[in-house]
This record gives sequence, structure tokens and C-alpha cells, in this order.
Amino acid sequence: MIVISEGVWRLCFGGFVFLLIVGLISCGNPGSVLPETVEDEELQPVVETRWTERSELFVEYPQLVEDRTSWFAIHFTDLSTFEPVQAGRAVVYLTGEETEEFAAAAPVRPGIFEVAVRPSTPGSYRLELELDAPGLTDRHDLGNVTVQTVAEAAVPAVLEDPTDRSIPFLKEQQWVLDFATGLAERSQMSESIVLAAEIEVRTGGRVDVTTPVAGRLANDISVRPAGVRVERGENLAEIIPHSGHGDDRPALQLDVAEARAALELARAERTRVERLVEVGALPRRRQLEARITEQTARARVSAAEAHLAQLDATRAGEGEDVGDMRFVLRAPMSGVVAQADATPGASVEQGTRLFRLVALDRVHIVGALPEAELARADELVAAELEIPGGVAPVALDRLISIGRVLDPDSRTVPIVYELSAPGRRFAIGQAVSLRVFLSAPTEAIAVPESAIVDDAGQPVVFVQVAGESFDRRAVQLGNRESGLVQISGNVALGERIVVRGAPLIRLAALSTQVPAHGHTH
Repeated sequence: MIVISEGVWRLCFGGFVFLLIVGLISCGNPGSVLPETVEDEELQPVVETRWTERSELFVEYPQLVEDRTSWFAIHFTDLSTFEPVQAGRAVVYLTGEETEEFAAAAPVRPGIFEVAVRPSTPGSYRLELELDAPGLTDRHDLGNVTVQTVAEAAVPAVLEDPTDRSIPFLKEQQWVLDFATGLAERSQMSESIVLAAEIEVRTGGRVDVTTPVAGRLANDISVRPAGVRVERGENLAEIIPHSGHGDDRPALQLDVAEARAALELARAERTRVERLVEVGALPRRRQLEARITEQTARARVSAAEAHLAQLDATRAGEGEDVGDMRFVLRAPMSGVVAQADATPGASVEQGTRLFRLVALDRVHIVGALPEAELARADELVAAELEIPGGVAPVALDRLISIGRVLDPDSRTVPIVYELSAPGRRFAIGQAVSLRVFLSAPTEAIAVPESAIVDDAGQPVVFVQVAGESFDRRAVQLGNRESGLVQISGNVALGERIVVRGAPLIRLAALSTQVPAHGHTH
């Protein structure tokens, strides 16, 4: 049994589709052939490509001869979409002592206009092509051209350079495939590495809400479900406590006294911890723990007092409902309910966790820094969070810590950054990528990563040298950032690089069936 890998299958299938499209375009339909003139067959065509910010012009036409019709095959591409211009008017201007105007009222098919140009007088002219289409008006200056006399046109044309190694890729192919180009521009980037990371709750950003007393959850109060945002002090649930001592009032009084004593100790401990935190003798985590302990002690006082009041009210004969004394569970901080285990009417024991709250005002991004990069930890200058799904990277606020104990299995240390106000784009536990920058920015030509093609182990880009001609350029890769990669090599600033569809150009270079230049439209 022969097994074909996914990569090989895709390459073969892509090549098949590519050649199929080429075949269809090469065959064309009879209506796509330009009107022929016997005189034009002996003249070498002129091929020009021009770009503006809005459109690309690719035009082919024979040498201009006085009083002879030259058919212009004009291709207009809308650079906002890289699709052919579907409608509009194309005009050719020849400006000498006077201006001659030749026009086509509509494209013969999407993107292609055919204009019959018949100069009346030989000489030097300025050649301009204008597009007037819905939502797109543009003008391209092609510079000076010469209109030859009939005698001059009889001289044999110079043949194409046989050493031309450019790769042909027709406009019709570009328009029907996922294709786009972009300018090679300078960009400042830093050396960086990408780390596997996870979004975690910040230190002190997770709190469990437990029952300080045994009882049952009130039926008439809805509890907060998981996923709901709550504010500090908001009611989460209500508990009707059990009277653990029955009619033993002295025992209940003792519970109240013990609870109040525990509360005083908790208050004193919280005050002591806060002073030590202020002078840096203790971490802030201890302050939070002391506050929670005080809150729990205060809750136990309330529960003990409620039990005593319940007994006294019952002895006073205040009715059946006097036993429905409520203990309110309140949110100790603002956040989101991560877990909710409270069911109305259910009995709960003291210390049962009913809710887990998570603060999402700030979160931690915890990455795994490889052992090999640990020596450069002091060189870190910035970091950004990269999210799957094409979302733009997010700059991180500050570095929290870099671990110094290696994980024996992964040989990494944790590196922790903080992100403020993450919003709904992130979820606790979400796998992300953490890009850390190891140097100050340097300036170099940068292109989208999609422009880079691996050609037999060599990274290459494809430069559009004309409307339907492309050059293969080997490059060296540099820093990466935000979907861009710096390149060095035989690529000049401002050249047009294929940023979508580069693998298709590589297929065209490998194919022997791709149409060459000088095609008939």
C-alpha cells in the first residue's frame, strides 16, 4: 500500500488545479482574441506595467506606426481587492503638438480593455492611459513614445532576450486565484523568540467563597450561576443556618463569645500584616489572606449571633418563620463566577465551597522560557501576546517575574507578564503564544511572512517585475514581529513582493505548460 503524505497530496492537487486553470486560460474563448492586422505581426510588442496607490496597469501593444491601427490590450487591477476592473471606460491619450484620444467604452471581459489606436502623424508623443470606472478613477503616465513612419516600421524587430529567466503568470491567473502583492518597505523590528504560553489568573485574583456555618440554601433566592460577573459586596446566595445546640442557650452564648474573640484576633493579625506589608517585610499576598481570615471570623460572629437570636425569638413565640434567619454570602471581590456549586434548598456543611470567583481586571500570561535563552533574560525589552485566529498581537504591560528553577522535563522556566483589561477576547486557561523581544529595534526591509516560500531549503520571495512577470529572489531572514519578517538579499526598497499566492508562482516556475509572454488576449 502506497501512503501519500498530506503535504505531497496538497502540492500535487494544487499543481493539478494550477495547470487546469492555465489550460483554460491558454485555450480561452474565441471572443477573447484581439482583431488581427497583417501589419502588426512583424512588430515586436511593447509591454508596460505601472502602479499607483489605487490601480495596477498592465498593457501590451505593437510599435506605433503612422496611419496604422495598433490594438492595445489594457489590463486594469483594483489594488484594494486585487480583482479585475469589471466595468468602466479606458482612454489612451497621445499628446504631441495636439492630443489624440482613443477609447473603449467597456472591457471586453473583466479587467481587459481593447483599444484601437491609430496615430495620424509620426513623431514623439506622451502616452497616458486613463481609467474611469465606478468607484475608481485613475491615470497612468507611460512617458514618451515614438510613432514610426511606415519605412521605419519595415525594419525587423528585435527579438526577446533569450536569457530572460522571469516567471510568467498571466493576469487571468492572478485574478481567479488568491493573489496579492505589496511593497517592500522598511520596518523597525527587534530580535525575538516565540514561547508557548497560557492565560492564568493573577496572584490573588482567585477566591473561594465557603459556608462559615452549616444550614440550607434559601429556596426563594436565586444563586449566581457560573460565567456571571459580580461586584464586590453583591449577594451570591443566602443560607438559613441550623441551630447546632437546640435549646442550650449558654452554649450558644459561648459560641458567640468565642466567635467574637476569634474576630478580634483576626483584626489584630490583619493590622500587623498590613504594617509589615507597607515596609516590605511581607508579600501583599499575606495581606489578602489576613483580610479573608478576618471576613470569615466576622461571618462566624454573625452566624453565632443569629443562632442565639433564633433561639430567643422562638422562646418569645414569634411564629414559625422566626427560624428563617438568613446568613448572606457576599462576593469578597469583583470578578466572574468561575464555578458555582450552590443549589437552592440544598443542605450544606460548614466550610463547603459554593463559589469560586476570578478577577479579570488583570491576568497573567505565563510562558515557558527555554534553558538555552535563560542567559539572555536580562536583555528582554518588550513582549506581546499572539492569539490564534489572525487577531492583531497585543502589547503586554509589564514583566512580573522570571523563574530560576528549571522544569526537569521541559527544561524551561516560567516567565510571567501582566495584561490589564483583557476583555472578552481571552479566557482563563487559553493557550496562546508569547513573543519576547531580546534587543533594541533595527531597521530593514520587511515583508509579510506569507511572502516567504521554502524553495528546496532556501527561503525565497517572488518580485513582480512586470504585470505578468516575476523574479525569484533568494533572501536571508531576520527578525520577526507581528506577522512580518525582515529580509536581506537582492530585494530593493519599493519593489512589489507577492504576499498572497507566492506558492502558485513557484508552481508556475516548475511547470513547462505555463503560457509564455506575448500571449494573445
